[in-house]
Amino acid sequence: MTVGGPAAVRELAHELVGEAGLATVVTTHRHADHWQALAPVAKQTGAVCLAGRADAAHLPVDVDHSLDDGDEVRVGSCTLRVVHLVGHTPGSVALVYDDPGGHPHVFTGDSLFPGGVGKTPTPSAFRSLIGDVEAKLFAQMPDETWVYPGHGDDTTLGRERPHLDEWRARGW
Repeated sequence: MTVGGPAAVRELAHELVGEAGLATVVTTHRHADHWQALAPVAKQTGAVCLAGRADAAHLPVDVDHSLDDGDEVRVGSCTLRVVHLVGHTPGSVALVYDDPGGHPHVFTGDSLFPGGVGKTPTPSAFRSLIGDVEAKLFAQMPDETWVYPGHGDDTTLGRERPHLDEWRARGW
């Protein structure tokens, strides 16, 4: 989610967690539009920084913990499962919250949007990303799964599932 500069991020964090403060920041991938406020926010809050292993060295901070497929991230009383989705970048990760009282929620960064997977630099990276998204998201989660992309509108896997063959055929 691109929120704005460091002050906007701190304000949003305070609104969400109050005086408890921001304890952890997960960066979904190495592109600057997803970490532009990371260094000053991490410095001012002391938050632990997490990122996918293959993208961690490309961020403007020292990453405290590199994430791998299947890792878990604790946020308050919630546990988020890490899903490594190779293609948009080598270390792109999504975070899944399996809501015990409802449906799953997945924060996809730039790996999945309404209407397709994220931009990839090569045809082989596209094949990797569409394969990972199909196998690790669509094949594992129900249609009711809510998807929160890094930009734009939210969607559900059920809304997007009928278009998988179309995405694969068009190559983006």
